[in-house]
Amino acid sequence: MEMTRVNRHDPITFDGHANMVALWAARCAQYGKRTAHREKRLGIWQAHSWAEWFDTSRRIGRALMALGVKRGEPVLILSEDRREWLYIDLAAAAIGAIPAGVYTTDSAKQLAYLAADSGASVLFVENDEQLDKYLTARADMPGVKHVVVLDRDGLAGFSHPNVIFYDDLLAMGGEQEAADPGLFEAAMAEIRPEDPRMLIYTSGTTGPPKGAIITHRNMIFQLVAGRQTLDFSETDEQLCFLPLCHVLERLVSVEAPIANGSTVNFAESPETVFENLQEVNPDTFSGVPRIWEKIYSRVMIMRADAGPVGRRAFDWALAIGDRHARAERPGLGLRLAHKIADVLVLANLRRMLGFANARRVTSGAAPISPDLIRWFAALGVPLVEGYGMTETGGVATVNTVADNRIGTVGPALPGVEMKITDEGELLSATTAR
Repeated sequence: MEMTRVNRHDPITFDGHANMVALWAARCAQYGKRTAHREKRLGIWQAHSWAEWFDTSRRIGRALMALGVKRGEPVLILSEDRREWLYIDLAAAAIGAIPAGVYTTDSAKQLAYLAADSGASVLFVENDEQLDKYLTARADMPGVKHVVVLDRDGLAGFSHPNVIFYDDLLAMGGEQEAADPGLFEAAMAEIRPEDPRMLIYTSGTTGPPKGAIITHRNMIFQLVAGRQTLDFSETDEQLCFLPLCHVLERLVSVEAPIANGSTVNFAESPETVFENLQEVNPDTFSGVPRIWEKIYSRVMIMRADAGPVGRRAFDWALAIGDRHARAERPGLGLRLAHKIADVLVLANLRRMLGFANARRVTSGAAPISPDLIRWFAALGVPLVEGYGMTETGGVATVNTVADNRIGTVGPALPGVEMKITDEGELLSATTAR
């Protein structure tokens, strides 16, 4: 597939939109009360609509404007994955601010560095644990004027001149909108493709974390290229569990679902990922090699705990699955044997793991063993490997299910040019359409 070279004055578009905010607003209007997100509350999955996303982000955006946040100013988010993360993310982007995530594992000292380096005046924190990091190092981040706490638990009676709570922020935004409606939409209309969409801090190879600006144009390019290489559907269910501070999770759990209308389910915590995976059974799923290694280990423990008959059945089914996956044109006998193995063993195993509906699963961020990819292929789980980094907007190369060249990270995305320098450094550039 070809993508023609254009200059910066000729922006690419996705469904007619040249920036993520315009695309998001259009999707929220299009899907309305349809479910955009699900998360568990008291053990039950609760649905939240596209309309709720837009309305809540508008209130957050209006409150940020009232707090003095300007275009081009970063807004820090220190929280585990949850729908409010996305609400804040799009609220900040819609008014021309720059959302920037902070890892929940960062120390108070690291938080202070990011606050000072970014120049943010507003910091969102999830709970009392994350708030304590600000309180510990607040003298080292004098530029932070307002801290918004999402959860009140453990903070009854707490008061600090710089700290407000999320529900109070929403009330402030609602009052601002009622008093002077339309400013949020007016701010959205000012967003340009070359404006920053997000600020990603990446450690790189040396020194303290470095901030990389990803523009709206960068992310729109990713969506256009992904549409040509990856199979998306608006009926897809996804599971969000990797940190949203990372560009890959932002791409697969925020930008791509906006583009394609899919539903994002939030894992309860990093410790419950495998249980939530079983509950959601996502259609597409992205993980790092460690996740795939843990799944493999879980299955092999299950095999070891099974009786002699169960172990033999598993080994037989996996061997048939491997032969079938490797065969370019499996014969009738192999196809029949694979059907039997799938019905008796493999389909049940995929369902137990949470991959009953998996149409494509992806590994990235670090090399993965080719043998592990082949093992998942034998199970009937279409695992493909890709490569990218913050500076490429998430993905630079990726295999496809139809053409999965195991042991490689796949060809460059349409519109991506790559070369290796004489010093062995890999360079990449994009040619937009």
